[in-house]
Amino acid sequence: MEPFVQKIRGTAKEPSLFLLSQWMENNDSLSVGFTGREGGVSNTPWASLNIGLHVGDNESDVIENRKTLTSAIDWPFESWTCAEQVHGSHVSIVTEMERGKGRTSMSDTIAGSDAIITNVPGILLASFYADCVPLYFYAQDVGAVALAHAGWRGTVQSIARETILAMESAYGAKPENIKAAIGPSIGSCCYEVDGVVIQEVERVLSELQLKEEIAQACMVQSENGKRFLNLKEINRQIMIKAGILPIHIELTKWCTGCQTELFYSHRMEGGRTGRMASWIGIRER
Repeated sequence: MEPFVQKIRGTAKEPSLFLLSQWMENNDSLSVGFTGREGGVSNTPWASLNIGLHVGDNESDVIENRKTLTSAIDWPFESWTCAEQVHGSHVSIVTEMERGKGRTSMSDTIAGSDAIITNVPGILLASFYADCVPLYFYAQDVGAVALAHAGWRGTVQSIARETILAMESAYGAKPENIKAAIGPSIGSCCYEVDGVVIQEVERVLSELQLKEEIAQACMVQSENGKRFLNLKEINRQIMIKAGILPIHIELTKWCTGCQTELFYSHRMEGGRTGRMASWIGIRER
């Protein structure tokens, strides 16, 4: 069953949301999900719910879209907290001091990070996508959450593992108790790669020591020496090797490349498009 459930929009002005419903049903203080492309105020080519300040869109429109999202999920806009995202594997701990970083400007985002973790209620973590893989982590027993942005570079740098290690180090979260989810992103059906990408992925797959059939599912032969890359499955395997139980990992079937009527796709739209957001946070009681 698809873990990211599309919320039915009542009006054209409501934001397009994909909710990780089961997690939220099991804990009513948790908010977690992913945005689509509809229900905002941005103009073409970012139409319409662009959440990214870094893609050339009108800044006031992006801020309005972010406020639309936080209002729809019943969070204060002041709680919105995000990182710079540099396609690396650095993990930043978010404390009360960082609450609200990056919500209205790129100038004060949490610098040099693609993963953010917190155990502070009332902080809404957010990150941005247009094909890359959103990774979610929730350690209910220690009250900690995390987001990681995994493009191919972050994936081969094992950002999933680094995030798990950071949650264990900072909060005492045991990997076997952490729940994880892999959100809407480009699928192997749409993601053809070559050159250095193939080399780096082959290195990671070798390090993971996967069974042959699993490794083959992660990277499928294409034409002219190219490969179709399954970033979702590679990140899932990295999570498992880092100690997360397979039954604790939710894996979406949504493909941003196939479904551009629902999502932005950097690859399918020639690089000039908007950004979706992942979000996760524990409400203050």
